[in-house]
Amino acid sequence: MKKRITALLAGSALLAAALTGCGQSAVGEKTSGGTRTEGEAAGGSGKEELIFVNYRDIRDLNPHLYAGEMYAQSILYDTLVSITEDGYEGCLAEDWTISEDGKTYTFHIRKGVAFSDGTPCDANAVLANFNAILENKERHTWLEMMHLLEGVSAPDEDTFVIELSEPYYPMLTELGCIRPFAMISPKCMIEGSTKDGVNGYVGTGPYVLTDFVTDEYAVFERNENYWGEAPAIEKITVKVIPDNQTRIMALESGEIDLIFGKNMIDADAISQYVDSDQFTVSLSDPTSTRHIVLNTTHEILGELSVRQALQHATNRQAISDGIFYGLEQPADTLYADTVPYCDVELEPYAYDAAEAERLLDEAGWVPGANGIREKNGRKLELNLLYNSDSVTEKTISEYLQSEYLKLGISLNIRGEEEQSYRDNMKAGNFDMVFNICWGMPYDPQSSLAAMRAPVYGDYAAQQGLEDKDQIDEAITGILTSTDEAERQKLYEFVLTRLHEDAVYIPLTYECNKALYRSDLKGVHFGTDQYDVPFGDMYF
Repeated sequence: MKKRITALLAGSALLAAALTGCGQSAVGEKTSGGTRTEGEAAGGSGKEELIFVNYRDIRDLNPHLYAGEMYAQSILYDTLVSITEDGYEGCLAEDWTISEDGKTYTFHIRKGVAFSDGTPCDANAVLANFNAILENKERHTWLEMMHLLEGVSAPDEDTFVIELSEPYYPMLTELGCIRPFAMISPKCMIEGSTKDGVNGYVGTGPYVLTDFVTDEYAVFERNENYWGEAPAIEKITVKVIPDNQTRIMALESGEIDLIFGKNMIDADAISQYVDSDQFTVSLSDPTSTRHIVLNTTHEILGELSVRQALQHATNRQAISDGIFYGLEQPADTLYADTVPYCDVELEPYAYDAAEAERLLDEAGWVPGANGIREKNGRKLELNLLYNSDSVTEKTISEYLQSEYLKLGISLNIRGEEEQSYRDNMKAGNFDMVFNICWGMPYDPQSSLAAMRAPVYGDYAAQQGLEDKDQIDEAITGILTSTDEAERQKLYEFVLTRLHEDAVYIPLTYECNKALYRSDLKGVHFGTDQYDVPFGDMYF
């Protein structure tokens, strides 16, 4: 059985905690006097402004689309429910009931909540948001709920109802995600619509956006009319600093207080601050899996023996140690066993160059005159596509190119800018391509559901599998099953088939990272990897 990985740095005393803000729940930090008191939560001490940093601008914060920065959307807007470590809690909906057949959800909307422009956030406002989302339904079909939705209604100002054609177990998870189901003031909609943009970013969350300059900074100030517990930090200023090293220098000089995010700090920088008194480092449990997708429709990669050989030829431990300083642990499977339903008995593909050679030899791929393996006059030559904006992917690509060559595999590596890389991945224009699991709370249900349609590269990559139809049928069964035991069996079937089919080469388990001045408290990692829990922070 594979080991559970918990990536915590020495000195990062992190505890499970129940939190009060919408969408913010997970691991909290102890103070010297225990957990944060009610007085500290309300007022904190000393510094009232937090200087945050991001590598790019806040962009379009329309919560019904996907261009904006999610950390910003999560403090401006609320959802009907919150996803916590212990399950679901009420947010804009105080509570809800689910019909016996699992097809009707009735939400009782919290009374007295208003958007920061004064508009009541009642059931009619929720209905207006859902109508706007459904008007652009094709944009959201990655959510299986969109295929099952039969209707939404507001029988009165306190009640909102969703009706489905089939029961759907991830329903509350999808409603608790930052987008597209966060609520924006109807006054920001353009003729009741959000699909072509909005005229403002007004929500019911703990902060309001008061100022921003594109590619320079954004300012969020505490929403003094927020319905929940007031955050301690009165003002959050977000500076745009694209370069990793410049961000570190800004933290060192006191220009910023906090660096937070999977890709905001490289492993080299993290390693330098592990024993620092002035700054604190924290790492989360695995959030997603960095992996390579193999296109089974490719003439060479359609052979299971070749895919299995590539698995054994990949030294995950060397990648973890040499590129990530051990901060990203080697990945044995497509999902970490800390992901719900994914603690499944699977035999990892151990790094074994001799086994890789044996598999290739038996499959008829033998070394040619120049050392590159051949079969029926064709060379064992493959192309690996990566995102050229990712220095990490380029580094891993160059390492694999060198390692595979030792086994007689010619690997051509090609980087493309992000949009081109994604377009080619979605269209199936690749032999091998880098990808990352969607992460919590979207894994495993949403990322597996998307494998049944050309959302990313998974659909195209799996078309050569003989058991593709069985896998898709089982995924559909997972989503509509009302029996927990049956659902777990279906998950085990899907994860086992994908593992034994060797479609994915897991590399490392990504984790969320934070580096911050040591007098900043309450820093932790939420149930959504894209959320930054500002509401729990204080100096």
